[in-house]
Amino acid sequence: MPNAFDPYREALVVEQHTIWPDVYEDWSAADKQRLEALLHATPREAAELDYVRQHTGFARVITVTTADLDRVSVA
Repeated sequence: MPNAFDPYREALVVEQHTIWPDVYEDWSAADKQRLEALLHATPREAAELDYVRQHTGFARVITVTTADLDRVSVA
């Protein structure tokens, strides 16, 4: 189960990762990069957010959902 948004961990994020479901494999890299930037700009609103502990801080991992894409496509 993904974690909820955590301001403490968020302050220590040193890496950002995005997991794209297979259904989006035919999307261009440029489109994915643009949407990733929008998703990571507002991590509090991500449907599936997780933090992975690392030696230097945390990695923020967002798994892309249809709800996320609907939200950032409107913005």
